[in-house]
Amino acid sequence: MRSVVDPSQTPDEPDRMRSAGPRLLFVVTEDWFFCSHFLPMARAARAAGFDVSVACRVRAHRERLEAEGLRVIAIEAERRSLNPLSVLGAVARLRAAIAAERPDIVHLIALRAILTGGVAARLAGVSRRVVALTGLGFIGAGQGPAARAARVALRLAIRGLVDGRQTRFLFENRSDPRQLGLDPDDTGKVTVVGGAGVDPEALQPSPLAEPPPLKVALVARMLWSKGIDVAVEAVQRARAAGADVELSLYGRPDPSNPKAVPQETLARWSQEPGIRWHGPTQDIAGVWAAHHLAILPSRGGEGLPRTILEAAACGRGILTTDVPGCADFVRDGVEGCVVPNADAAGLGRALADLAARPDTVRAMGAAARARVLDGHTEAAVGQAVVGLYHSLLA
Repeated sequence: MRSVVDPSQTPDEPDRMRSAGPRLLFVVTEDWFFCSHFLPMARAARAAGFDVSVACRVRAHRERLEAEGLRVIAIEAERRSLNPLSVLGAVARLRAAIAAERPDIVHLIALRAILTGGVAARLAGVSRRVVALTGLGFIGAGQGPAARAARVALRLAIRGLVDGRQTRFLFENRSDPRQLGLDPDDTGKVTVVGGAGVDPEALQPSPLAEPPPLKVALVARMLWSKGIDVAVEAVQRARAAGADVELSLYGRPDPSNPKAVPQETLARWSQEPGIRWHGPTQDIAGVWAAHHLAILPSRGGEGLPRTILEAAACGRGILTTDVPGCADFVRDGVEGCVVPNADAAGLGRALADLAARPDTVRAMGAAARARVLDGHTEAAVGQAVVGLYHSLLA
């Protein structure tokens, strides 16, 4: 661990003096993803005295990151591409960036950054690595022999190429460690935190409007893996059964994700009675103030979806599926309803039932808020992650 400023600055390093604290480098695919989920971790690290950098693909958020006191290292890579030459190029660029930065700890976020950044960090000689698996993505959501084989291959790749004596794993649920052959209770190797955490002061409960209609919202990237189509079908079924239920979809298709829902499909769904796609939004509190319940019928591959935590912080109950992350947070009948994966009929029945029980909807929202306050806040997650860093440096 460095206790003084390194005098041998690299040529492209900013002229200002660097922090005298230990150097921490986040490696993540996209600047927007880091801003939306992980800025609180960076703030907590800076508050603890770390000198923090972020290596990512830069699009529209450089100024925001730099305003937080973070140095930004632009690494151009298309995360949708599986071309071996593209992957090797990303590894080479990251290795050069890590070698120039000379961090004490590299914090790798999400699958692609874990694999490319983990290999690059090893090649650059950085042994202290935090592997932050934020879910298994479409590999985790897949079913059948091919998906199971892909998960085995992923486990072998991560444990073989990225793991090491000074590598620690950071998870958002207790199921994902087992997918990698790790024990979630092995605190010397594994840390499980409450997702990325949310700020319960910024996201406060607001009074629920009297139904009908029962207004339900889904806030997420418009991906098939999020179960957008399942939510649409469930609302259609509930309405066909006579329930006055309305669904609002908030989010954009992700062109770099192979599971993106086409915009034409979203527009077609918006023509259905009681269903409307609004596009992306920055007003999360405003969305939940106007709705009674959150819905996220994920097909799996989640860590702990931030959208669930945001809705819960705003005092809204959640309808979701029995997949890792979602079912780790939502207890059926307490913070919301948990139905089997891809069960639009079951989800429709739950919606119709809750449409007739406004007191239950209120109770679920209160329970969800209490659950967030118990270890799922930015402060709690930041404290746990900084503690992990200090354990690596000890």
